Amino acid sequence: MDRILAIIFIFCFSSVVFAQQSNEIIIVDEDKTTKVPAFIREGTYYLSLKDFADKFQINYYYNQSAKKIELKNDNYLLKVSSRNPFVIITDRKNNSQIVYQLATSTYYIADKIFIPLTYSTEVLQKFLSTNIKYESPNKMIIQKGLVQTEVTDEKSEKKFDVTGLEIDEKANGTLIRLKSNKRIPSYASSFKDGVLTLVFRKVNADLEKTSFDGTGGVVKKIQSRNVGNDLELKIFVAPEYTTNEVINVERSNDILITIHNKLFVKKDKQPKKEKWEFDVIVIDPGHGGKDAGAIGVNGVKEKDVNLGIALELGKLIQKEMKDVKVVFTRKDDTFVDLYKRGKIANEHDGKLFISIHCNSTPKKPNDANGFEVYLLRPGRTKEAIAIAEFENSVIQYEENPQRYQKLTDENFILVSMAQAAYMRYSEKFAEFLHNEFNRHPKLQSRGVKQAGFYVLVGASMPNVLIESGFLSNPADAKYLSTKTGQKEFAAYIFEAIKKYRAHYESEMKAN
Repeated sequence: MDRILAIIFIFCFSSVVFAQQSNEIIIVDEDKTTKVPAFIREGTYYLSLKDFADKFQINYYYNQSAKKIELKNDNYLLKVSSRNPFVIITDRKNNSQIVYQLATSTYYIADKIFIPLTYSTEVLQKFLSTNIKYESPNKMIIQKGLVQTEVTDEKSEKKFDVTGLEIDEKANGTLIRLKSNKRIPSYASSFKDGVLTLVFRKVNADLEKTSFDGTGGVVKKIQSRNVGNDLELKIFVAPEYTTNEVINVERSNDILITIHNKLFVKKDKQPKKEKWEFDVIVIDPGHGGKDAGAIGVNGVKEKDVNLGIALELGKLIQKEMKDVKVVFTRKDDTFVDLYKRGKIANEHDGKLFISIHCNSTPKKPNDANGFEVYLLRPGRTKEAIAIAEFENSVIQYEENPQRYQKLTDENFILVSMAQAAYMRYSEKFAEFLHNEFNRHPKLQSRGVKQAGFYVLVGASMPNVLIESGFLSNPADAKYLSTKTGQKEFAAYIFEAIKKYRAHYESEMKAN
């Protein structure tokens, strides 16, 4: 499947490049207008340095094997490598260097290196020792005379899209809320030498109100600048920084940037090979005991379906993978607190955590049908949020539901990020599940989604939550309430586990 996707990607990419060969960047030099071939990606124009040098009679050296180009004039050398956001200008008089970090990487296409025009104005201005003005989307105006620093009129009545930021320091990281009057369509990011660079497309900011000096937390400083029509944020972070995420706030134009530290990263003084062996799978049948979960149109209880599927899956693993231990969070009709399920998984050093549930709709009967696989992330759609709220409602049956009060809104985002180290494995297992479910003759796969499930928060290992079907759908409910249906469903999960194990062990061997 991966090979087919790769072929489709190459074909589509080649088609796009071919279709864009006629695209050009317009360069105005005094009264002369020159057109240079361009490559376009996500609305950004990329300039061919080779053609630029040829058109303006600039000396250059191109190393085809290393995929690097060096432009040269009397004052400076400009060195650019393909697929690299860093470019270097060397002063030929004193050999001093300036390293620029572009908002996006350069591209190598048809034996040419392309740089993003909108983010390269400062670089080209320095190299040519003249003023350059960029006009969106594909025009560059070269103005004769010494380079001048753009002065912002503080009394200007310009209305900014991004009006400020809020910083909230927490024990396990920092939350940055970017206040915006306009929906931000996309962004690019890169990280090097302790600096996280984020570029937000098609918005400008009040620079004074979007900078930050730091308070001793993981975020040491934030610098902002407007680059063409985009906003660039440079976030300087402390050594304890681990990862970040950029999230659109629901029902708002604001952006949340999470900067996570190493508080939840396990430190093993003596790491052992055995630690990484795929030897324990934790199966979590959702609900149980006094918590029945959803009730099907045929009267079947979700807790019973979940347990039936879980036990059948456990039998398959024990039969076919004798070297793998199966741990159940419950093996009968008992109630287990959500936090204890993750605790059980961690205490047994699980390598994979599978929480099994059934879906339902408020209105019954309903024709909504099929499987869904969920990853631990704040919900991105109303449907995902509603499902998470239903599954999380189990805490009403617990003796101390207050323990979850801090796992809401922005706090939940940071807690879920503690799983960043496992996310790519969770995503891979979810992909295998989706592919297997797609083969099912009766039930469709509704895809891989994201939502904020409490049960997944505590499990420090790759994990997913599966909604096996809709009990509000008569056909789904009938199928899932039978022993045959539960066995078949467990078999599809097991096939995904086999493929995931092969992938996981291959990754561990390579590392």
